[in-house]
Amino acid sequence: MAKPTLEQSPKPTHEPPSLDNKIQKVQDLPTTSHNAMQSRSSVESDSVPYACHCCEGKCQVEEKDFLESETEEPPLLVNSPSMARDSNDTVTVRITRPRCQCANCPLKNLYDPLFSEMVAKAEGAIEQGVLPERIYQGSSGSYFVKDTSNHCLAVFKPKDEEPYGRLNPKWTKWMHKLCCPCCFGRACLIPNQGYLSEAGASLVDRKLNLNVVPKTRVVRLVAESFNYARIDRQKAKLKKRIKEHYPSAHFNRMSLPLKTGSFQTFVEGYKDADYWLRRFESEPLPESVNTAFQLQFERLVVLDYIIRNTDRGNDNWLIKYVAPKISAKVEGTGGKSMRGVVNPKMPGHPIGSGENQSDPQSQVERKNKGVGTEKDSSSVTSSEDEPSKLDPAWNVVNSAFIRIAAIDNGLAFPFKHPDSWRAYPYHWAWLPQAKIPFSEDIKKHVLPQLSDMNFVEEICTDLLYLFQQDRGFDKRLFERQMSVMRGQILNLTQALRDGKSPVQLVQMPAVIVERSSGNRFFSFTQRFQNKSPFFSWC
Repeated sequence: MAKPTLEQSPKPTHEPPSLDNKIQKVQDLPTTSHNAMQSRSSVESDSVPYACHCCEGKCQVEEKDFLESETEEPPLLVNSPSMARDSNDTVTVRITRPRCQCANCPLKNLYDPLFSEMVAKAEGAIEQGVLPERIYQGSSGSYFVKDTSNHCLAVFKPKDEEPYGRLNPKWTKWMHKLCCPCCFGRACLIPNQGYLSEAGASLVDRKLNLNVVPKTRVVRLVAESFNYARIDRQKAKLKKRIKEHYPSAHFNRMSLPLKTGSFQTFVEGYKDADYWLRRFESEPLPESVNTAFQLQFERLVVLDYIIRNTDRGNDNWLIKYVAPKISAKVEGTGGKSMRGVVNPKMPGHPIGSGENQSDPQSQVERKNKGVGTEKDSSSVTSSEDEPSKLDPAWNVVNSAFIRIAAIDNGLAFPFKHPDSWRAYPYHWAWLPQAKIPFSEDIKKHVLPQLSDMNFVEEICTDLLYLFQQDRGFDKRLFERQMSVMRGQILNLTQALRDGKSPVQLVQMPAVIVERSSGNRFFSFTQRFQNKSPFFSWC
């Protein structure tokens, strides 16, 4: 539904409000049809102009207004100081995303203050000389971003240093382009939009509440350790010298140019899936942990299939496994229950924040209630009121913990199914976990949402707001990307209903669901892709 443009109020004559007061008071608008919204007159609404002082005043526009815009999460209702001058009253306001040209303006992430704080820490560390460290693995320019204490915060992948970017510091793809131009690039992907694909995968993961992708957003950073063209470095040095000799000289930017890229939070304690999968072959997991791993694996399958990830090997998704071990020894309890001692608190979630009811590990614990947890408690004491007649010394065993993190999602969201040389298969399809039919847990988790076409179009709309940030955004190519994604969702929902396994899912024919707009409603057309790639195994 198209949203009306909010009218900007006259510029205030008093001083601009502080950063905490840079919010908008918006009236709730009634829901109407698209045609009625176009025909009706402008709706009265309040907006508060503000002068931009965030991010050290990097925004060159003097004043802007808060406008209602689509966000991934609903706006927040908070109590804030009144906008009136010399007033101590508080009003309930609705926070929305502002139109601000500041790099990494915290106002753009009011709904995610923790992420804004992380980006601010990274910027502060760069200013204090803690520069991002280049990651030497991979075929693109990616960097570990750290804070002032040299602790890794995130992985930053600039747009112009992607595998086929003009400033890629790795020579692998340059040699590939020079020696084998016929096989250069991936014909099904839009070039140099890997940073949007990374953020888009995080968006889909968040919408479906899968919690397998570390939080990823698009930010802008500048650091001397990034790969810049020689002319950009010379310009920065020249500006600095001119400023030293002529302090009154003014430049829009003294430093190197800002780089736009994906900013993915760093996860600790994880190793490549290939390492743990080989360990699991020789050291099988306990039944409860294996069930939890299967649920996590199915979430990875759902994510990769929806976004049609063309680069999913066993080396670019991670596993964190904490084996059960004896952590302490407890002496006699004097007849008191050991409940709450045998099962200590589970480790915190490294990807999502806080406990989530949809977490597979929590589901397994609830599913096995009375079989695993209470059974262990009953083995310690026969009753809460009866003293124990067994040995008074007990071993406290930490519960096992397993978790999956899906990283390296930069080669997803193709505008057509692979149909030239390579098929770019999912390498997890050869794992034994892929032969097990989808569980009832994953069906209950995603099937009601994916079966709702309105929810699918909501994901497409959110991706539109994300992808159109790119200067080379093409609406026609974006619609083709969404057509592929709709077809993937259609196949996935059918496979879930039919009780198929992941390996049977990837064997289903490629479908494209195109959307055509009419006067009032959208219609969808389904077609199959007949052309197949030359090599189907790579």
